[in-house]
Order: sequence, then structure tokens, then C-alpha cells
Amino acid sequence: MRKTGELSERKAAILRDLVHLYIRTGEPVGSEALAAFSRLGVSSATIRNELGALEEMGYLTQPHTSAGRTPTDHGYRYFVNMLPARSRLRDPEPLAIFHFFEEALADVDEILQGTTHLLSSLTRYASLALAPSLRESAIARAELIGVGSGTLLLVVFEDGRVEKRLLDVPKDTPDEDVDRMSGVLLETFTGQAVDAAREGATKRAADAPEPERSILTTVADALGSIDQSHRAEHVYLGGVANIATEESFHRRETLAKMLEALERESEILRLLREAATSSSVSVTIGNENPMTGIWEASVVAAQYEAGGHSVGTIGVMGPLRMDYGAAISAVRAVAERLSAAVAALGG
Repeated sequence: MRKTGELSERKAAILRDLVHLYIRTGEPVGSEALAAFSRLGVSSATIRNELGALEEMGYLTQPHTSAGRTPTDHGYRYFVNMLPARSRLRDPEPLAIFHFFEEALADVDEILQGTTHLLSSLTRYASLALAPSLRESAIARAELIGVGSGTLLLVVFEDGRVEKRLLDVPKDTPDEDVDRMSGVLLETFTGQAVDAAREGATKRAADAPEPERSILTTVADALGSIDQSHRAEHVYLGGVANIATEESFHRRETLAKMLEALERESEILRLLREAATSSSVSVTIGNENPMTGIWEASVVAAQYEAGGHSVGTIGVMGPLRMDYGAAISAVRAVAERLSAAVAALGG
């Protein structure tokens, strides 16, 4: 367990148990229910006093004077910070993750779309995935391949994405010239971003004799096409219907705002960029959320990597009364397997 900050050990344990019970039942939690659930061995009167103190400190709120208490955003945040650094997945989940990533998926876009469905099925929340931006991804391999009477430019990126462009190379160009230039591309473009590779091909073409000049010029045009088509980032969504059926949302207007926000890709891009700013799993709770008006939702997100650096983000969005431990474990496990899958494609 992590440090409990300004709370005493007993207050921290009571807060943890209350959040556990509230997540499980959805009902305000009273002192008697906590006394029966908790292993502290103290009376309900003692717990009642501690609950009052926690409310004064901003960790709990009481919907009605005669009702029990529910966590505030501050209370959820404290609870999440007290969770173990790593917790085990539930029994069916490791097998589901294993089977998904064992499938022969040869395209990053296909993997990401499948990943959102996997996450939503594991957590029962809406899932999100930010696709890698090719403008920031390095080229792992670039080569020219003869296809019938034409020539194909094949570019494989470190994040596993594959781009192909049919080049307008003169039909009378000798095969050995194409093969030689393919070797040049493999040697000079590896490790470069697509815009840098395009610029390099353009400069090299200016001083090259024919037919190298024609080949490099068409390669530069093709790289420009790839660069242009991938300037915009893209978000994949899965399990959005889970939000519509989620009973944990107390206010229907919050649910409506969430569904509307999920339809605006710019909102989701901002959310995913700000939700995962480090290599660890991040949790954004309630008012911490950058999406205006989405104050009764939480997001659990993690980055996935390729070539040793982050290339995208995956996560789930659900109610404040989220099963945080399960969501964190699922997002972390899927992000780790996704990183391995993307790296394998790029290799």
C-alpha cells in the first residue's frame, strides 16, 4: 500500500472500505454497514465520527442528512492512490488478452480496432485508442519491389504501420537500377521520419544521373503523399453502448454530454493526450477531466510504445463509480501486449 498522506491509518482504511462498498453497491454507505464490512474491530459509533471527519476534510459527501456517505472526487483520488502498484487480472482476462494478441494481425489499424473491443469487453466501459502519428514514427524499412510491370514503394514504420505506393517509374528502367536504388532507400531512410526521408530523396535526386533521378523523384512524391495522408491523428472507439447502459451515471445530462463528446474526435484526442503523460497507467477523475462538462466520468489510460518511445494511447472511460483496480489492471496488461505486438510488426 502506498503512503496515506495526511490521513491516519484508520481514516485511510475506513475511506478505502467505504469506496469499495460504494463501487460495489451504488448506495450511500453508513457506519453500520462499514462496521460489518471492515476488519478494523471498532464500533459503528467510532466509524461514524471518522466519517464525519472525512466529510469535513472533503473526502466524502452526504446526499441526505439521514443517508450514508459517498466519495467525492477527492475521495476517489485518495482511494486510487492507495491501490497496489500492480494487481492481478481476474481469471478469464489473461486468457482473453493472450488469445487476441496471438491472432495473426498484420496491420496496426486492425490491431487497434480490435484492442478497443477487447478493452470494452474486459471492463464493460467505453474504450479509446489513439493511433500512432506517422509524422513522429521512424521508418524501419523502405524498399522498391517489382510488381508485374510496375514498381511498388514499401515503407514499414517502427510502430508497425505499412504504407505502399505504386510508383510511376519508366517501363524501360533496368531491374538492376531499381534494385540498386532500393538498397539506397533501405540504407538512407531507416530511422528517419517520413518528412525527413522525403526531403532527403528530393535533395539526392537533384544531383543524381538518370535513371536514379526519376526513381528518387517519384519516391519523394510518394513519401509526400504518405506524409500528407497521415497528418491527422485518428481515434478508435469501442463499447460506446456500454456507457448508454451504465447504471452508475446518476445524471442523464452527464451521460448525454459523454456520448456527444465521444462523437467529436478533437475532444477525444485532447483527452487521450492529457490522460497519459507518462509510461505508467494514469487515472483522471471527475473534475480533473479536461473535457468540459464531463465531471461524473473517469478515464484510465496508458501509453503504448514502439522503438523505445511512446507512439499512442489506449484507455477506458466510465463512471466515477468505476472498478478502478480492475480497469487499471486491464489497461496496463493490454498496453504492454500492444507495445510488444506493434514492436514485432515494426521489426
